[in-house]
Parts: sequence; C-alpha cells; structure tokens
Amino acid sequence: MNDVRTITAGIDGSAASLDAADWAAREADRRRLALRLLYAGGEPPPPVRVPDVDLPAGPARTVLGRAAVQLAYAHPALDILARRTGPPAVPALLDAARESEALVLGSRVRNAVTGFLTGSVVLGVAARAERPVVLVRSGELPQDERVPVGPRVPPYAAPYRPVVLGLDLDRPAEQLTGYAFDAAAVRAAPLRVLHARTPAPPAGLPRAARAPGGTATREAPSGALGGVLQPWRHKFPDTEVDGRVLDGHPVHHLLRAAARASLLVIGRRLSAGPGLGPVARSLIRHAACPVVVVPHE
Repeated sequence: MNDVRTITAGIDGSAASLDAADWAAREADRRRLALRLLYAGGEPPPPVRVPDVDLPAGPARTVLGRAAVQLAYAHPALDILARRTGPPAVPALLDAARESEALVLGSRVRNAVTGFLTGSVVLGVAARAERPVVLVRSGELPQDERVPVGPRVPPYAAPYRPVVLGLDLDRPAEQLTGYAFDAAAVRAAPLRVLHARTPAPPAGLPRAARAPGGTATREAPSGALGGVLQPWRHKFPDTEVDGRVLDGHPVHHLLRAAARASLLVIGRRLSAGPGLGPVARSLIRHAACPVVVVPHE
C-alpha cells in the first residue's frame, strides 16, 4: 500500500487523458495531495507535442515524462509521481485506485493508437473500482469549473460553480454524501442535492399498482431529504446547501443541473456487484461537467 496520499490520473497520450491529468493536478492542489500519473500498457505511443514547454532530451520526451513536465510547470508546488505499469489496463487502473483518494480518467474519446482509455476501459474501471472514479470529458478547461466573471477578475479568482449530488433517498450512503460535501467545501462552492422521483400514483389506484419501495420517502420526501442532510450541514457549516426533491427522471434533472456545475457526484452500490446502471451510463455519456462515481455500501 502506498503511504503517500494521492490523486491518480491514468494517461495514454490522448487529448482526453491529458485534460483529465490537468483536472487531477488541480484537484490534488485543492486537496494538498500528491499527483500520480499512471501509464498502463506496453511501449508508449509516439510523443505528443506539448506547447510552450521546453523539454530536455531523453526520457522526458515519452508520453509519461512530457505530461509530468507540463504539469510541473503549471503546478510548481505539486508533488508529481510518474509511473508505468504493464498491461492489461483495467487491472492496473483498479490496483491504482485502491491506493488513491480518487482515480481520474478521460472519457468520451477513443484512442486509435493504443486502445487504452477507450470507452470500454473507462466504464469497466468505473463499474468495478473500490474508490471514487472521476470521468473528465475531453476539452475540459480550468475556467469551465468556475463562474464566468468580468475581464477585471482573473479566472483563478472566480468562484467555483456548484457541486451537484444525485441522491437516492431510499438508499442514502454516507460515503457518497460525505464525498459531495467535502468536494464542495474544498472549492468553497455551493452544494446542490437532487432527489428525483416518479410522481405518486392517483389516490384511487390499487396499492398493488403503486410503485414499490420507499414508502416513507414518497409520503414525506422533503422531510426525508432534510433528515439525511442535517448532520452534514452541522459538519460543514460554511457550505451553502440546497436540497430539492423533483418529480421526473433523474437523468433529466441531473443533466440540467450539471450544465451549470463544476462537478456531478453519483453513487454505485458495492452490494449490487460490478456494473453501472443506465442512469450512471447516461450521465457519464452526456454530462457537461466531470462526473464522480463513488462506490458505497
């Protein structure tokens, strides 16, 4: 087990993986953790050009070395650990996740050179990892996670957009809620907590035709959400929290919220075994901000 607390970024030289590594570096800075760059596979592909960085000759011109140098220039106070591991990619990334606070991967892009971090690998890791997996879309920029400001305010001084948490009130989990509150706190960002539900059936409908499960939640959903959030509000008193219960499909509401968010946090139940449900897959595929999949009991 690694004694150094890290955020790990899986890279393969694709634009998506390098954007994910840049996000991971910012997250490691925010949390005062080390950044580990991991290349899993055989020999690295041909080097990619990194603009505005004067690289020395030799090992630094590999994909792994060049990414490390680029991020070191951008984050001079960050402790960066670069490592290569052999194939196959999924077991190597799952092993790295066990030793990390979070594993960060690029999503929604295909790499024709190596086949590493393709959709199947990314989804396979997110569906099986024992630690949170952050999926960062290709093209993600530092300013995307902050509120737009006028020209007189430097982008890095702008406040963060909200963190959004999708919560199932029938199965709330401390690991999931705690991650979302902590993510909002390190950003000094507001937290938006959404629970979407199917509207209750008409009162005259036979009980057998009513939706199964969650009876107490359906009777008093707003009160149930308030009860789940209350202890976390006490633990994070400086975090602005907005909890809402909405009628409709969770994908619809969470995608709308993610369009104005810095981060979307969703859960994956370990007891359900490996796999991602249709809601998680849709959010990973379509969300306009990075998505964190948090495994929980």
